[in-house]
Amino acid sequence: MSKLLEMAVEIVSAHASTSRMSKEELLAELSEIHSALKQLDDGEQTAETTEESVASNEPAVPLKKAFGKDKVYCMICGKGMTTLGRHLRMVHGMTPVEYRKKFGIPRSQSLAAKNYSEQRKQMAIERGLGDKLAAARAARKTAEK
Repeated sequence: MSKLLEMAVEIVSAHASTSRMSKEELLAELSEIHSALKQLDDGEQTAETTEESVASNEPAVPLKKAFGKDKVYCMICGKGMTTLGRHLRMVHGMTPVEYRKKFGIPRSQSLAAKNYSEQRKQMAIERGLGDKLAAARAARKTAEK
């Protein structure tokens, strides 16, 4: 196995150990990482060009296409994922508030994929988290009186 492929496998396996990924997503990411490493190895992409593309105010993905049902695409680098919060902090050193301001995204727009948000909402409903929160608030209110 080539050295670049071994490196790509290590990177993808590290990512897969912390995130749930389908077989197709694993293969796509492996291919993407391998080609990126190959470009870096060939000298096609330098650190300066990467910094210039990140520093520009032009979004990598248009606003309408950035927020989908299954994925949310980063408007800085174009990478798709289920939620943007951690990616923004770890990769771009930016808070969600700064990201929204930079690209004019309204506060009402979630930075998570619609299906992911629905899944989390259903899980909370099944566990009765809303009822528990209401009960805790009522108990706190009576305790304050």
